[in-house]
Amino acid sequence: MDIQKQIVEILNDVTGEDFSDKMDQELYESGIMDSMSTVQMLLTLQETFDITVPVSEFNRDDWNTPNKLVEQGEETAR
Repeated sequence: MDIQKQIVEILNDVTGEDFSDKMDQELYESGIMDSMSTVQMLLTLQETFDITVPVSEFNRDDWNTPNKLVEQGEETAR
């Protein structure tokens, strides 16, 4: 399974919304994601991709759209 598909599935599970055709959707300003869903998403990303993203170093501007999440996932997978 490719990284984009996995991340879209994680977002769908965390938020209950389908992002497959909304890859540039702003997750925080729109109210789709909050601090609790962010922690849940980060934990799932860590388990899925074996990465560590400390919440204390989390910058929403780097993770605020599905496309940016895919970019972050691809960077850590290298």
